[in-house]
Amino acid sequence: MASIVKILRSIADPNRLRILLLLRGEELSVAEMQEILVMGQSTISTHLSQLKQAGLVEDRRTGKSSLYRLRTDNASDILDGLLKQAEAEIPEASRDQATMRRVVKKRQDKMRSFFDSVAGRLGKDYVPGKSWKSVAEALLRLMPPMVIADLGAGEGAFALLLAQHASKVIAVDTSAKMIEVGREQAQRHGVRNIEYRLGDMEEVPIEDAAVDLVFFSQSLHHALHPQRAVQEAARILRPSGRIIILDLVSHRFEEAREVYADEWLGFSETDLEAFLAKAGFRGVQTSVVHKETEPPYFQTLLAVADKNKLN
Repeated sequence: MASIVKILRSIADPNRLRILLLLRGEELSVAEMQEILVMGQSTISTHLSQLKQAGLVEDRRTGKSSLYRLRTDNASDILDGLLKQAEAEIPEASRDQATMRRVVKKRQDKMRSFFDSVAGRLGKDYVPGKSWKSVAEALLRLMPPMVIADLGAGEGAFALLLAQHASKVIAVDTSAKMIEVGREQAQRHGVRNIEYRLGDMEEVPIEDAAVDLVFFSQSLHHALHPQRAVQEAARILRPSGRIIILDLVSHRFEEAREVYADEWLGFSETDLEAFLAKAGFRGVQTSVVHKETEPPYFQTLLAVADKNKLN
């Protein structure tokens, strides 16, 4: 707590009391205080400097300017009582508060105006801090602990993400090298609830009715027989288990067969619906969830379905 003498000396000026009354309820810039108090910039800066020296006010940088606020650690009962008394005695206090609300509303209107201007295209433009990974992390926290099979897991990046909230993840891939890399990554990150198994998604090395959720994340188009892979998913799922497929929408980028070793050039919604229905799944939902903006303009298809309880 700053010296009582310093505090009393600093608040002896009515204008400094007006500033403290404003900063008690809101962070404000010098420009905003100029508008509220109808004072010059140098005068307000001088008052703020004295209040800072007394330990009553602090500031924080926001871009090219600073916002000032009352220091809460110095808002003692004595200071609080003095400000309440000042609020009752200073004639301009009520008008200052009303003007402050209008000034702060301008700040809010400026932000609102920005969002109005980008409405309809915000999701298509870059937004700092907004990413599919962050969205996935948030959604995964809503997922109850369960046993998950990641079929065609590759190096296991998706499995590592799932393992954060799953009770167990079984990652299956046909590549021994991928399995080796996946195990090394899990060990390096200290993740112990992932089990890597070498095997084909058409002959999954998992026993019947052993998992709660099956994921095909951009892997089904590598299967020689996608229908068999989906039927294997049904076999290893417990009753009322769920399958999620993320894959490419049908495309004509033939180079994908050589560049990415793709067996199929994506699927249509009708294809996935047919695979799932034939394997006995119910409540099938499909939708295109992402469209790339660069050639060859790949699109991502999502399919979700539940295993029939009778299967």
